[in-house]
Amino acid sequence: MQCIKPEQPHLLEVMEWVRNPKVFDIWAGPGVRFPFTAETFIHDLKLDELHSRVLIDNGQVVAFGQTYQRLGYTHLGRLVVKPDLQGKGVGTELIRQLMAIGDQEFNSKGYSLFVLKANTRAKKLYLKLGFKVQEYPEIMPLADCLYMVNDHEPAA
Repeated sequence: MQCIKPEQPHLLEVMEWVRNPKVFDIWAGPGVRFPFTAETFIHDLKLDELHSRVLIDNGQVVAFGQTYQRLGYTHLGRLVVKPDLQGKGVGTELIRQLMAIGDQEFNSKGYSLFVLKANTRAKKLYLKLGFKVQEYPEIMPLADCLYMVNDHEPAA
């Protein structure tokens, strides 16, 4: 699997995965409008500000995620796996590749992410990958949300 910068057709594919309001609420976080159009969806992802990547397998988009620096960590955000591939290791591969990109792009003390408390499947994956729930040092951006960190030092 290859992690690349997304182009518009990739983002239009991802957009379809999160069209359902419940899925969107779990995925988007603050700052992404709903309902959305292709134009607002792509604009709200802030592609010029955030390191956005799609995971490609055999020419198909299988996952999407973003990285940026937050509170000294490489923060992973808006992680999503194509619905029919969830639970098949794609999320693990996406996170590992995003962490590697973070190692190249940022000088951070580890990795962080947010997950809704009710998203038990994602939380289980993050725990398996070494993330631990930690108190967020600022006002939590979403209700019923956990802040998770992995203090693994980036490779030199």
